[in-house]
Amino acid sequence: MENGLDDYTQDGTVDLKGKPVLRSKRGGWKACSFVVVYEVFERMAYYGISSNLVVYLTKKLHEGTVRSSNNVTNWVGTIWMTPILGAYVADAHLGRYWTFLAASVIYLLGMSLLTLSVSLPALRPPPCNDANTNNCRKASTMQLAVFFGALYTLAVGTGGTKPNISTIGADQFDDFHPKEKAHKLSFFNWWMFSIFFGTLFANTVLVYIQDNVGWALGYGLPTLGLLISVVIFLAGTPLYRHRLPTGSPFTRMAKVIVAALRKTKVSVPNDPKELYELDLDEYAKGGKFRIDSTPTLRFLNKAAVKTGRTDPWMLCPVTQVEETKQMLRMIPILIATVVPSTMIAQINTLFVKQGTTLDRQIGNFKIPAASLGGFVTLSMLVCVVLYDRFFVSIVRRWTKNPRGITLLQRMGIGIVFHIIIMIVASLIERHRLSVAREHGLVENGGQIPLTIFILLPQFVLMGVADAFLEVAKLEFFYDQAPESMKSLGTSYSTTSLGIGNFFSSFLLSTISDITKKHGHRGWILNNLNASHLDYYYAFLAILNFLNFILFLILIRFYVYKAEVSDSMEVLAEELKGMKLMGPNQVSSHE
Repeated sequence: MENGLDDYTQDGTVDLKGKPVLRSKRGGWKACSFVVVYEVFERMAYYGISSNLVVYLTKKLHEGTVRSSNNVTNWVGTIWMTPILGAYVADAHLGRYWTFLAASVIYLLGMSLLTLSVSLPALRPPPCNDANTNNCRKASTMQLAVFFGALYTLAVGTGGTKPNISTIGADQFDDFHPKEKAHKLSFFNWWMFSIFFGTLFANTVLVYIQDNVGWALGYGLPTLGLLISVVIFLAGTPLYRHRLPTGSPFTRMAKVIVAALRKTKVSVPNDPKELYELDLDEYAKGGKFRIDSTPTLRFLNKAAVKTGRTDPWMLCPVTQVEETKQMLRMIPILIATVVPSTMIAQINTLFVKQGTTLDRQIGNFKIPAASLGGFVTLSMLVCVVLYDRFFVSIVRRWTKNPRGITLLQRMGIGIVFHIIIMIVASLIERHRLSVAREHGLVENGGQIPLTIFILLPQFVLMGVADAFLEVAKLEFFYDQAPESMKSLGTSYSTTSLGIGNFFSSFLLSTISDITKKHGHRGWILNNLNASHLDYYYAFLAILNFLNFILFLILIRFYVYKAEVSDSMEVLAEELKGMKLMGPNQVSSHE
């Protein structure tokens, strides 16, 4: 095909100058490769810090179990919450590309300062080998300010990169083109694959360097990797498709809600065609979807009822109303994913702390406790490949769904795995404590003669759960968000993780305080051999079960975005037609 009108993308994507782009020149997997490579290096940087952070806080800054765990989850929670701000800036002002680049500079600044803080002896307290951290000299206010200042500067940077980089990748595929839309179905699976490949390197090589060579090199390498990844991303600039910022999604949603409230007493006509809507051409110009009125959240339809006033805070088009509904409909699903996100927070906190109490020696090699996080990555990688290559193709024959099963069904399976994980973790911890009692290691907190690999099941199962829940969650919030609010939709996924980490801090502190009342010793102490993490994990298993019941109730009332459901049906027919036509006819068709 010549570079005529038909070769331009139909989804409104442009180059950095705002000009329409040719499908043959930009986008597709060729452009995505630069984005994916960036993500591999960036995940190395982030997990190179977060995986072993609880160990640094304990051994170098001399913090106790609850405080060090909560400092990790509070920071990780902030990391996952700031994407809301980044999504707002991208959608309303700078666009995804420029927001990402500006945030990358902040990210690099935070990483550089953090590397400096772990490198200079003056920026940390003197070494202490006492098993009881209460007897060690604590970090000064200045030392804590530099260290946590660097961590939270880094968090602001990730707020701009995280919601936009995955969306930039997804934007490289045209929803109006059957072949590209088919590629997009696998994009999120392989996106998660790239994330966890970077994570695997961090959980193995970087944490080993931090534990055995030095924290300066252990943090310096991911900083250098992040710098290289930004350069790689910039190298792909001539190949990217971009979307122009379409205004603040929060403002557009607020206009609908305010307009509906101001017309509380106005009746909604039975015929949706009587509601206010822009001409189809207005949407076609920008490659946007026009959305028909739906009966769900009917109160908001009042915003589109014509009353003679054209004030945008009094009258909104049907499409704008439906976009607002789509974002609001996803909030209950977001809430149901908070508890599983709280379970994920245990990987880099209590799971790692457990590992430090066990035998980590294999010959002359000592396994870093945080390295078991690599098994989360490995099991997740294997499951994603098996899911994408085998599970989907087999199940699709019965369900006729191009994805095999719906995204909510996939999320539900992941939530069930989280129940199993905490039951398994509780039983393993119960065994660990019994061995500690048998060897008289309860009071002195000594190393238990059990291999660290007894913790392997809970790490492996966490990876399996991620392959179902986390991949589906990211794709669900992206897919179900309106075209003009994709970055905000993606930030729903990270918001779930953020709230989950803050909830983990709340639960850990609350349970620790409650169980110490009335003279009791408490479930969570600095000495894990005298603690009762088995009770705590059992409590989390019950919490997961109750959350699963809530999830089942919520999905019964969830209505999938209309045009996504339709487009998936169209895609299914297109794929079916391609198989019937054969490869030669498909090529000529394209």
